[in-house]
Amino acid sequence: MIVAPLLLVLSQLLLLQFEFFFPQQLKAFDQLPTQVTTAYSLFLAGNIFLWPAILTLAKLVGQRQPAWARWGGTLVMLGLFARTFHYGINHLAFQLVKVQNLQLATKAVADSYGAFHIVSSLSGAIMFGWAILAIGTYRSGVLSLVSSIGLGLMSALMLGVLKGASFVSIFATVGLCVALLPLGKSVLMSGPIPKVRMILSWALLILGIATLMYFFGQAG
Repeated sequence: MIVAPLLLVLSQLLLLQFEFFFPQQLKAFDQLPTQVTTAYSLFLAGNIFLWPAILTLAKLVGQRQPAWARWGGTLVMLGLFARTFHYGINHLAFQLVKVQNLQLATKAVADSYGAFHIVSSLSGAIMFGWAILAIGTYRSGVLSLVSSIGLGLMSALMLGVLKGASFVSIFATVGLCVALLPLGKSVLMSGPIPKVRMILSWALLILGIATLMYFFGQAG
């Protein structure tokens, strides 16, 4: 709830200087690969980290409004899967720029843009999901009216392949911060505070596992 919204906002700020659609996104990667790769990686990480946040939020809403929690949480989670799928396509497109050139990569994306895949059926899920979950957070009292509206603004965040940033996406991700950061702090403070040794032990364990998974992935 704290990390994911901040990563999403930062990713959009890094992309804001570039035009929104895919030819310009590929051109931006060709000119500033480190900045664009960082921005897309931050967004993907934030999108992945949202799953425990949404599960926790849906659980809180479900205590008073189970139907809103069930439908809103499910649709948002399906939308997160769709975004992850799209970012795999983004990664491939950027690699085409590197291993071929900008013109060939742009043509390949243009020629295949809009091709059917099963995940396209989930594109609408996340737009409706955020709105339904936002209504549920307000009706259940989990979030205030302002925070619930901030959560609902995520419905305006565009979904698809090689989408850049705009002032609308900044507005949407800032709204997510307004909704989730205070709640995340409340959730953290509601349980027992772990000892420093335990925090460091878990941090080292997670870092070690992540490092091993990275090298196994490279070897594969």
